[in-house]
Amino acid sequence: MLQFPMLSRFVPLVRHTARTIHTGTELLFRSTPVLCAEPLKKKKKLDPQVVKQREERKRKRLEKQIRRLEKNARQLKPIEELEVPMELIDEQGKRKRNVPKPTAELLESRALLEKQWAKYRMQETLADYQLFDRIVVSQTKALNELKLESEDLYRQAIQPDPALVPFRAQGPVATPPIKGYEQPDGEYIDVSRKWE
Repeated sequence: MLQFPMLSRFVPLVRHTARTIHTGTELLFRSTPVLCAEPLKKKKKLDPQVVKQREERKRKRLEKQIRRLEKNARQLKPIEELEVPMELIDEQGKRKRNVPKPTAELLESRALLEKQWAKYRMQETLADYQLFDRIVVSQTKALNELKLESEDLYRQAIQPDPALVPFRAQGPVATPPIKGYEQPDGEYIDVSRKWE
C-alpha cells in the first residue's frame, strides 16, 4: 500500500469499511462497500396433505378464539380499581371485627348529641344571617347619608371597582340560530309505520 503523508493529513484512511470522499475540512462523505446478494434458497415442496392440515389447524384456532370472544361479549370490561384483591377475600375472616350491638343508653346519647349539633349549627347560621343583614343595613344607611351630602360622591361610590373583583366578560361566541333550520339528529333509517 502506498503512503501519501500529505494526503493522510486531510483524508483519514478507513480500511475495508468505507471509502472517503473529502472536499474540505468541514464535509466528510462516506460510501459503504458494495454488498453482494446471495442467491435465494429453493423452496421446499411440501406435501399438500401437510399444508391442508396446517390450514385446518389455523382455521380451528381462529374459530375457537371467535367462540371465546362471542361468549365473553356480554360481559362488561372489569374496572381494576373496583375489584377486591384475592388476598383480602382470603383474609376476610381475620379482618372481620366483632362489633358489639349498641345499647339503648348509647343510642339515646347519640340522638341527644345529634340534636345538640343541629341546634348549634342552626344558631351559627342565624348569627351569620344577622351579621349580613347588619352589614347591608349599615351600608345602605351610609350611602343614603352620602347621597344627601353630595350626589357626585354617591355616584362614584356606587360604581363597581374593577380591581376589587377581576371579572371579564365576552359576547356570544356562537352564531345566532337560523330561522326555519331543522337540526339533523344523525344518520338513521326511519322504520316506524306510517299511519294514513
